[in-house]
Amino acid sequence: MSWESTAIYYRLLNRMARERLGGQHSAALVIWSVDFAPVAAMQAAGDWAGLTAMMIDAARRLEAVGAAAILIGANTMHLMAADVAAAIDVPLIHVADVTAAAICGSGLTRPLLLATRYTMEARFYRDRLEAGGLAPVIPPAPARERLHAIIYDELVQGRFEAASRGELIEITRRAQTEEGIDCVILGCTEFGLLVDAADLPVSSFETTELHARAAMDFALAD
Repeated sequence: MSWESTAIYYRLLNRMARERLGGQHSAALVIWSVDFAPVAAMQAAGDWAGLTAMMIDAARRLEAVGAAAILIGANTMHLMAADVAAAIDVPLIHVADVTAAAICGSGLTRPLLLATRYTMEARFYRDRLEAGGLAPVIPPAPARERLHAIIYDELVQGRFEAASRGELIEITRRAQTEEGIDCVILGCTEFGLLVDAADLPVSSFETTELHARAAMDFALAD
């Protein structure tokens, strides 16, 4: 929901449109961009009902101006994805579903989920991964707290620290040794700005790119 990751979605979708259609093509899309500070405050206060109402209102407005499908451009805000999907008449493309499909398609089964504390600790995201045939793992509590702080105190504010990159890599290495993970889900839409796939000891799945690719597949399907 930060503009940092909104810009990634915009760039990815336009790049994919050009790659698939060629020439001067770009993506026809509508963006509902939010002021992230009130969103973060409501998350911290546990006002998920208020956030759900906000998300439903945004989705309905997008649908009203012609959106043929809806993406929630944040992993955490998929907590209310079912309520949003039920409130609109166009499809909602769920980031956890497309991520699970990509992992299963690679023959992997035991991903480490790295995300906000809300996404790692609640069941809404892991349930979708498990329904897709995976056995997701989350880091221990101290690592979850640190990842959460990196996201909110650094990434959404445009700060990308080498020390934080190192911590994320070390959390992944530890999970590989101690939990037997065979891949990692970069389940925060800003994590792709912090770490590259080549930095990690196991295969990584960057949810923002997977989500954008699924949206483009939908847009260009017969």
